[in-house]
Amino acid sequence: MTALTTLAAAPSEAAVAIRAERASDVAAREALLDACFGAGRNARTCQRLRDGRLPAKGLAFSAMHRGRLVGTVRLWHVDAGGRPALVLGPLAVDPSARALGIGASLMRHALAAAKALGHGAVILLGDEPYYARFGFTRDLAEALSLPGPFERSRLLGLELRADALDGAAGLIVPTGAPAGLGKPARAGRRQLRRAA
Repeated sequence: MTALTTLAAAPSEAAVAIRAERASDVAAREALLDACFGAGRNARTCQRLRDGRLPAKGLAFSAMHRGRLVGTVRLWHVDAGGRPALVLGPLAVDPSARALGIGASLMRHALAAAKALGHGAVILLGDEPYYARFGFTRDLAEALSLPGPFERSRLLGLELRADALDGAAGLIVPTGAPAGLGKPARAGRRQLRRAA
């Protein structure tokens, strides 16, 4: 899977590039997510699956248009009722760029990358009429639940590998690598020792 996808745009528009998320994207990504989902977005149920975790390696993408971040999607490791899977989200596109098809392109890119990396299933909470075009269905997630309130009809699943969600039942829980480990934590310990 290539790390960069370029979308052809209308002649009056510059191309849109989908690339791996960079550390320099974080502030723009967070501002975009706030604009798309509101200040209370971190209180949503699916956020419990992302809190304190890193996205799955190689599965965080940014859409760039005219030098600015206009779209984002990330996938996260979870245990889906006893089966390894990914949770997709949030998917967000700047309202000024929605006519460019960036959301669908981010979805196709992310799902192709997940499949190329050997992942078997993806779960999300979203509108079935939109996500059905990518193969998501309620049937694959009907025996699963989330760690908080959610609308049952919006919990959708997709198998990237046949039978990847076969027998999946119960609570979806995060399993990804914890965020905040490594150099920042060691630096914090050194500062504490100096202060003592």
